[in-house]
Amino acid sequence: MRVISDIKEARETLLLRRKPEAGQLGEDARQKMRELFGRELTVEEAVAQILQDVRCRGDRALFDYSRSLDGVELTSLEIGHSEMSKCRNRVDPDLFQALEQAAGRIREFHQKGVRHSWIDTDEGGLGQWIRPLERVGIYVPGGRAAYPSTLLMTAIPARVAGVREIFVTTPSARDGVSPVTLVAAQMAEVDRIFTVGGAQAIAALAFGTESIPRVDKIFGPGNVFVQVAKRSVFGEVGVDGFYGPTETVILADESADPSLCAADILAQAEHDTLASAILITTSRDIASLVNQEIEKQLSVLDRHETIAASLEKRCGTVIVPSMDDAVALINEYAPEHLSIMTQDPWNWAERIRNAGGIFVGEDSPEVVGDYVAGPSHVMPTGGTARFSSPVTVDDFVKITSIVGVNRPGFNSIGRSAAIIARAEGLTAHAAAVELRLSQIQGRKRE
Repeated sequence: MRVISDIKEARETLLLRRKPEAGQLGEDARQKMRELFGRELTVEEAVAQILQDVRCRGDRALFDYSRSLDGVELTSLEIGHSEMSKCRNRVDPDLFQALEQAAGRIREFHQKGVRHSWIDTDEGGLGQWIRPLERVGIYVPGGRAAYPSTLLMTAIPARVAGVREIFVTTPSARDGVSPVTLVAAQMAEVDRIFTVGGAQAIAALAFGTESIPRVDKIFGPGNVFVQVAKRSVFGEVGVDGFYGPTETVILADESADPSLCAADILAQAEHDTLASAILITTSRDIASLVNQEIEKQLSVLDRHETIAASLEKRCGTVIVPSMDDAVALINEYAPEHLSIMTQDPWNWAERIRNAGGIFVGEDSPEVVGDYVAGPSHVMPTGGTARFSSPVTVDDFVKITSIVGVNRPGFNSIGRSAAIIARAEGLTAHAAAVELRLSQIQGRKRE
């Protein structure tokens, strides 16, 4: 990995947040666009056409896109519960047990975050009613690979929050949806699962089709087509967020274990060629040793080409003069994941304001957060941790404000409301209050 020892240079290169160029596609994808639409389209143009097509043609469009985009000839869009139940024996027992442990820990973690309605009766009744959403849709990437962890990390918080109906959409491979994904769906108590992927799945969830009912909010990561589709339907339905390539920052001092730092960087780079892993350290020795470890460990890893491309394009080391400089850079960069490998890691964790998830100490690698720690691994990317949060039970509820002021309470606050209304030039607002005040005064005189 490249090593940068000038903070200004690091800000202008490795730590520079660039707006993602959604319209840029590789030649294979561009060719597929030409074959499908008869001309070359940007991602935004292709997504707009897919959304409109699904809105107009419903299920027929979904079957057509599964055939033309995924190369899968579907006879049904939904997987029944009986078929899901048969998958239990097709999953390795150790994997099944690991998923059960993950599901249990995720459920237990989110149960501690459930909020409750409250009413303050001092002035009659002021408060909040917190109610779960009726129906949510969860997009789980699939096709060439299975991601049961993503399903567990989104569907379980939804169930804990009390959502009435949880739907999952996931693309099908030629031999169907992976059994491990279906097993995870059962563990998470998903209500219905549909074999649809890509922008067309987002369209189906947002607009509804003959087979897929419309949902209230859409969750989940996905490729650039999925994210552009989510952005396009936002407002028609709610969305959890817009997720770009995954990213990790590792904060290390001279006490860090170089082999562990290297292993965590390689684990992040394994996701895809756009994944980024950045080491920020005060130690030149650690920077050098980590690079040596990366070279040694990389040679035995399966996804060698993907990792190497990520290391070259999106990864690197920043050497800073002090830990204070490191903290300032991290808060400015606002990473999705931050791993702290220092002496007294909790001390530095408390100074971090902007990060999707903080992994404190060498025994808390980001990988355990991906699968079994408990918090959802769906976290804000692209610097949005400055104002966004990971998926929690709060994302699956809505809050209704309750205003039930009694007469003494109204009498004590009404005049202030009328004064502010007149200051804003809204005389009808003021009159609506003043009429009530005059009636109260009249009753008192009677």
